[in-house]
Amino acid sequence: MTKPFREWTVLPHGKLTRLDDNILTVTGRIHMPLGDVERRMTCVRLRDGGLVIYSAIALDEAEMSALEAFGTPEYLIVPNDIHRTDARVYKDRYPSLIVVAPRGAQKRVEDVVPVNAADVDLGDPDVRFVTVPGTGDREGALVVENQSGTTLVLNDLIFNLANRPGFSGWLLRTLGLTGEEPHLPPVIKLREVKDESALKAQLEHWAEIPNLRRIVVSHGNIITDDTGPVLRRIAEQLAA
Repeated sequence: MTKPFREWTVLPHGKLTRLDDNILTVTGRIHMPLGDVERRMTCVRLRDGGLVIYSAIALDEAEMSALEAFGTPEYLIVPNDIHRTDARVYKDRYPSLIVVAPRGAQKRVEDVVPVNAADVDLGDPDVRFVTVPGTGDREGALVVENQSGTTLVLNDLIFNLANRPGFSGWLLRTLGLTGEEPHLPPVIKLREVKDESALKAQLEHWAEIPNLRRIVVSHGNIITDDTGPVLRRIAEQLAA
């Protein structure tokens, strides 16, 4: 696991991409013992122009300028205690940020940055923060409703990284971090899932969202096809 940064440190990343009128996302790469792993930040603009930054990634100045032009950073969601690498440097850059982390993750997140809340009303009825049931209050998600459809933003509960060649690729595949379809890796299940029935029920509930347009995950490609069936399949695998 990469040590949380104390200074603004820009690692390789792409450009901010607009997913919807009020949603931007960007992917980067972070070095892990098994090789570089893709990670994703998602930014959601609220009705008042404030930004919700989910799973922060420090970007170069050109992309930070684009982010700031999109909206004013207002909330920083640290979705679990692993995704805290850039939390402190974002709070240093934007001191007025309201830092939100699920209650079960707060202790370790607060080793890096003070947490203001375990839950939050974002002041926009179309954007909701959810502490995911069944995770021991350790995983936070976002639900964003737009006229074009609903976007579900998840963190580590679903990985969608393709298999890779070589020895490091074999290790990642053996650990279940890569695969041929979106899935909940066994190592993440062991760490994050405390009540399989509760998580199964939540996944099934999300699967019933009318016009669930996409599932944005922190590691891997955004899921845009068969979003409901993907959630149902993973829910059923939990019960297996």
